[in-house]
Amino acid sequence: MPKTIPTSHRPAARTTARKAIQPAAKAPTTARSAAAIATNFQQAFHADAMECVRIVKLGVPATAVDVLAKRMVMSKEKLVAILGLARATVDRKARENKPLSADESSKVLGMARLLGQVQAMVEESGDPKGFNAAEWVARWLERPLPALGGQRPAELMDTPEGQRLVSQLVARMQSGAYS
Repeated sequence: MPKTIPTSHRPAARTTARKAIQPAAKAPTTARSAAAIATNFQQAFHADAMECVRIVKLGVPATAVDVLAKRMVMSKEKLVAILGLARATVDRKARENKPLSADESSKVLGMARLLGQVQAMVEESGDPKGFNAAEWVARWLERPLPALGGQRPAELMDTPEGQRLVSQLVARMQSGAYS
């Protein structure tokens, strides 16, 4: 008969390791919290990956597109074009008080996270008084950049990969490694 190791002598490392890789339990994301995160840019930027997944799966309220456009001082038409969203679909879902699809939500959340990233960067770097991150990002997205081979960041904001590339570029600007 094989010997069993008494519980008191079993290594605790397995249990500890297992606990370390399990995500922390969080309250479920609600439509209200999805709307708040999509329009509170710093909260969107600081949301962990699991929270972002929950928001995207739940769906960002279509009205968040209007909020983003207004905060960016950009026409809704221009914002939906940058994000690769269908204006008629966004308008219909807003009218019906319905959330965006996962793909649409991901794009809107990505823009909100970018705005939050810039705001956090400015707050960490100095005096943010009078600085409007949303307006600055709206202007910056339209500038052709050598670091993007002469492309405008706006041309990349319609895919998750493009949004990641633009976010990395902003991070490089903060660190001084921008080229």
